[in-house]
Amino acid sequence: MAQSFDPSRYAVLIVEDDALVRAEAVDLCEEAGFTAYEAKNADQAIRMLERHSDIRVLFTDVEMPGTMDGLKLARAVRDRWPPVAIIVTSGRVKVETTDMPENGLFFAKPYPPRGIIKALYDIAAQIQN
Repeated sequence: MAQSFDPSRYAVLIVEDDALVRAEAVDLCEEAGFTAYEAKNADQAIRMLERHSDIRVLFTDVEMPGTMDGLKLARAVRDRWPPVAIIVTSGRVKVETTDMPENGLFFAKPYPPRGIIKALYDIAAQIQN
């Protein structure tokens, strides 16, 4: 079944302190047709969310410098921007379902690019309905 939505209508905010990993995630999202914004920590991410109302997905690493880690950021986003879908990733931290905000998705690093793209398409399809 062909995708009947336009992914460029949905922006993904990638929050990752490692510049190379962040660039790869941005490329992945853009190649899938989504608009991508990037932030290197939670404080930048909050500012991006305040500025860009088209952000519908938060894609964040757990471990990063700053005032909060990715899990705290995910919970803050769930509270302040409930419609924003949340994807959390980590290469070292074992994230339990209870650590995640409601309806959040977790991918261990190195995450499968096809898995991320499928999750983004699934989220966009749910938003559309």
